[in-house]
Amino acid sequence: MEHWPALVVVGANHKSAPLSLRENLMVEEEDVGALFNRLRHAGVTQALLLSTCDRVEIQTIHQDAAAAATAITTILADNASIDPSELAAGFYTLQGAEAARHLFAIAASLDSLVIGEPNVLGQVKTAHRVAQAAGMIGSDFDRLLDAAYSAAKRVRSTTKIGERPVSIAAAALDVTRGIHGDLGSCSGLLIGLGEMGEMVARRLTDGGLGRLAVTHRTARRVAPLARALDANVIEFETLDHALAGADVVVTCAGLGSYTLTADALEAALKARRRKPIFVIDLAVPGDADPAIEDLDDAFLYDNDDLEGVARAGIAHREAAAEEAWRIVDETLAAYHEDRAGRAQAPDADALRQRIDALRRDILAETGGDQEEAERLIRQLFQNDGETSQ
Repeated sequence: MEHWPALVVVGANHKSAPLSLRENLMVEEEDVGALFNRLRHAGVTQALLLSTCDRVEIQTIHQDAAAAATAITTILADNASIDPSELAAGFYTLQGAEAARHLFAIAASLDSLVIGEPNVLGQVKTAHRVAQAAGMIGSDFDRLLDAAYSAAKRVRSTTKIGERPVSIAAAALDVTRGIHGDLGSCSGLLIGLGEMGEMVARRLTDGGLGRLAVTHRTARRVAPLARALDANVIEFETLDHALAGADVVVTCAGLGSYTLTADALEAALKARRRKPIFVIDLAVPGDADPAIEDLDDAFLYDNDDLEGVARAGIAHREAAAEEAWRIVDETLAAYHEDRAGRAQAPDADALRQRIDALRRDILAETGGDQEEAERLIRQLFQNDGETSQ
């Protein structure tokens, strides 16, 4: 007997559809309630909506997978103002065990654009809360999601899938911590207004960097960025002096000449009594004089260096994914076994009720002779078993 819930998953993700289509399909937070109402009207009374940059899909408990898929596809297409036929190539429909494994993989960050991405589980839990608040989650669905969370917790705690940085910004934070340890007492200096520089600076501050200053050749342009990063503004003309107070320097000025010279770094290191300076050069061509690498207590990384750290992190996570999949499949099997036990429980309850009813009847006929009643019940079920054979 099949003991999987009638789970149906319909949608598109980073593997099945291009970003342009996924962006078009995304459901804004304020539109989720209306979407759920349309699903109810179409007969889809349970639904979990995942609408992120990686995927837009709806998961439902429904006895008719084809009908559910048609309704969901039509509603998502209408919400995006496109014809449902345009979704045929990018949409998938999964059901039963395959759908359950897909859900578990999402929660465990195995089906993400970046394997091991830590925020995916939070996205699933948020979607769960929203669906619960809208009355779109039944008890079977709740139990399935709880099992998925259990698998995700085991994957996160017993494998190395979340270790190692897999982006340039994350790699920059990882290397900075390797050089300076706890960043709470460290100061950072961002030179320039490049998008990648801002991203790295933000990752450093989110990672605990104590203080950040920003400078740019055009003073009026740096103020908005400084406000956005909660950073101080340093006059560009005082850059060489400011280097002495910086534990990590992120440069993306791209002026076509060396913004950071080896002489300036050498002077800053002397003023710091040889306390290390980590320079992250994100400019192309570079802002930092390559001779900085020859200085004691100076560390220089460019885009290629950080990309190498990120690639190593990706390979590390992919190696850990095999163990993570084993955990997912083990948890799925345990869930399936538990569900099978729940399915059999009503039969056991019915048997107990039948025995109790027989006991009452026989006790009434034998004048309350408990021993005789039990003997007759055993005999009855023994004869019933022989007859069934």
